[in-house]
Amino acid sequence: QVQLVESGGGLLQAGGSLRLSCAASGRTFSRYAMGWFRQAPGKEREFVAAISWNGSGTYYADSVRGRFTIARDNAKNTVYLQMNSMKPEDTAVYYCAAGLGSASTMNLNGMDYWGKGTLVTVSS
Repeated sequence: QVQLVESGGGLLQAGGSLRLSCAASGRTFSRYAMGWFRQAPGKEREFVAAISWNGSGTYYADSVRGRFTIARDNAKNTVYLQMNSMKPEDTAVYYCAAGLGSASTMNLNGMDYWGKGTLVTVSS
């Protein structure tokens, strides 16, 4: 069993930066590929970024590649999402998720555990 708790959301202006954190409980955190997803108002939840169990592989949605960076610290059971050059269209609830599948093919259906999300609002 893995419990995930996101933090770091908030309100910021376009062009700004924010770092999200996701703290995981349990001793098996390092077994899981980790991902960030987001859901904007009125839209479906979508993939944002993924990282392999050991951090050697990272993957991004086209909409955030070059602006967002995912990282993990297995000693701290934490995964991060650094978000730079933010845009109003990045406004969403951001969710952390864990899955035993490959980070390279991460998708909504392959995740085993989800956090409750943290709201990020980017004003223009």
